[in-house]
Amino acid sequence: MPLTRQNKSAQVEWISNVLNDNEVLVVMENKGLTVAEVSDLRVKMREAGGGVKVVKNRLAKIALKDVDGGDQTAELFKGPTFIAYSEDPVTAPKVVVEYAKTNDKVEILGGLMAGTAMNAAGVTSLSKMPSREEVIAQIVGSLTAPAQNIAGAIGAPAANIAGCLKSMAEKEDA
Repeated sequence: MPLTRQNKSAQVEWISNVLNDNEVLVVMENKGLTVAEVSDLRVKMREAGGGVKVVKNRLAKIALKDVDGGDQTAELFKGPTFIAYSEDPVTAPKVVVEYAKTNDKVEILGGLMAGTAMNAAGVTSLSKMPSREEVIAQIVGSLTAPAQNIAGAIGAPAANIAGCLKSMAEKEDA
C-alpha cells in the first residue's frame, strides 16, 4: 500500500528529528536480512540506547537536504537501506559493527556525525572509541586516584608497624 502525502511528510519529519536529536546516524545496506534478524538488531540497539529503522531512500534524502554533511550522506541511500542512530556518538557504530561481524547480510555504507559525513571505515574507527560512560569512568578514576594514593601513604606506616610487631611477637612465641 503506497504512503499518503501526509504519511510521507510525517516520515520526513521523523527522520529530521532523529538527525537533530541524535549524535550519530549509521547507514547500512540490507542484503537479505530476515525479519527475525532485523528484530534482533533492533533489540541489541535498544538495549544499548539507540534505534534502528528501515526508511524510504527518497524520504531520507529529503530530510538530509537541510543538514550539514547531508549531501554526502544522501548518496548512501541506494537500494535496500536502513539506519541506526544514538545519542552517544559511539553506541550505534559499536552495535552495528559488532552485528555486521556476525552477519554478512549487513553492509555498513557510512554515516553522519555532527555534520560530518563518514564512510564505512570512519564508522568502524568510531566504533573502536570508548563510549561516553567509559570516558566519564576514566575521568572519575583519574580524579579519585590521588586521594586513594594519599590514603594508602598515610595508612602504610601503621601497617608496617603492625607487621613488625606481629613478627616480633611470633619470634618471642617460637
